[in-house]
Amino acid sequence: MVKNKNNKAIWGTRIKKDTSSIFKKVGSSIDVDKRLFREDIEGSIVHVEMLFKQKIISFKIKNKIVWGLNKIRNEILKKKFIFNSNLEDIHMNIENRLFEIIGEEAGYVHTGRSRNDQVVTDFKIWLRNSTTEIIKQLNDLIKIIIKDAEKNVETIMPGFTHLKNAQPISYAHYLLAYVEMFKRDKKRFANNLESLSENPLGVAALAGTSFNIDRNYTSKKLKFKNPTNNSIDTVSDRDFVLDFLYSVSVCSVHISRLAEEFIIWNSDAFRLIKLNDKIVTGSSIMPQKKNPDPLEYLRGKTGKSFGNLFSMLTILKGLPLSYFKDLQDDKELVFNSFDQIKNSILIIIEILKNYSANKKRMNELANIGYTTSTDLADHIVKYYNLPFRKSYQITSKIVNYAESKKLKLEDLSLKELKKIEPKLNEDILKVFDLKNSIKSKKSYGGTSFENIKKMIKKYKKESK
Repeated sequence: MVKNKNNKAIWGTRIKKDTSSIFKKVGSSIDVDKRLFREDIEGSIVHVEMLFKQKIISFKIKNKIVWGLNKIRNEILKKKFIFNSNLEDIHMNIENRLFEIIGEEAGYVHTGRSRNDQVVTDFKIWLRNSTTEIIKQLNDLIKIIIKDAEKNVETIMPGFTHLKNAQPISYAHYLLAYVEMFKRDKKRFANNLESLSENPLGVAALAGTSFNIDRNYTSKKLKFKNPTNNSIDTVSDRDFVLDFLYSVSVCSVHISRLAEEFIIWNSDAFRLIKLNDKIVTGSSIMPQKKNPDPLEYLRGKTGKSFGNLFSMLTILKGLPLSYFKDLQDDKELVFNSFDQIKNSILIIIEILKNYSANKKRMNELANIGYTTSTDLADHIVKYYNLPFRKSYQITSKIVNYAESKKLKLEDLSLKELKKIEPKLNEDILKVFDLKNSIKSKKSYGGTSFENIKKMIKKYKKESK
């Protein structure tokens, strides 16, 4: 093997002229992919252990390489490693340093592999660990929401459609809707782990290798389930990247929806919640202002996660097989989306720990907008033997009458109700009570207090 000298790229013996300075500047990915140093070193150590097991390299060479790689890992962790943009990426930086530490025998580290399979292996291991981290964060978020719901089972608020008061609901029921959303996010990320379970190492550039390697051995050591089946697909596959970016985008949507609702509810017009001073900012000119900037940050960052997904889709849409430089951007897109979703989850957790529901205001607002009208229509169907459409018409007339008199439904007398529908009896008056309305929604998944308590128990069990 030829020793790598003068910090030149390893392929410098084939290319006779120096790379264009502008391409050298934009073609180097070390500032992005140096995050993969742990995975790169782990993969290289397992690779050389396999080469020794298969009698492709000697015990002495294997030990020297492993020792050198461990030394490099310690240098990076202690911030004593110098990353060189002339060496293009993390793989070449580590290999070049290995030459400096152990000499010519460092050249054996790349036997039977290419950077094409090396980078996908590193990337999959990194994504596997990062996905697991996000799942744990989402579990923490779900627990916080459940805890909040548990304190608000009998807190009554209006449920909205079209942002108009629709029907009375429990605030806990509203919160548990987000538990469902984040549970689906957890499931999406967990499903992604399956697509990260196949080991790319050993397919080399695109055709496999003539060396007698053992891909099952490296799969086991690197905690993959099995090797990939097709070498061409392996080096060009970025479906696992799309899966991750899509999952981040959907999770970001859910966080953004919650952020948007809290922004509206915290407004002076709604006043349904209050944010404490830990999660607001002030104005440079208006002394009285307390702005929900962290919530707005969450809402805004969602667009960036969409952009990363669309960028990757666009890169792949017309790309022939197999590997092309275009794919280099995958890591920056993924790292950016990972950082964003990780921070977003931490921020929404902090917000949920530092706000309070205005229960009095929620109850007041639930009493505005004739929110028990559907209960009235249902009651007439059940107890007066009328079809729902007829009942709907009667209820509409009652609402119109109350509105014309500027009265709430519960303020109407039986005499007034009978003028509109003579069949109505005194039992109709209990229908207008908000608590009775909520208690009546016992269908599975409904807002009844009884249902909510059961669901909280179920969610707590699932999130342990």
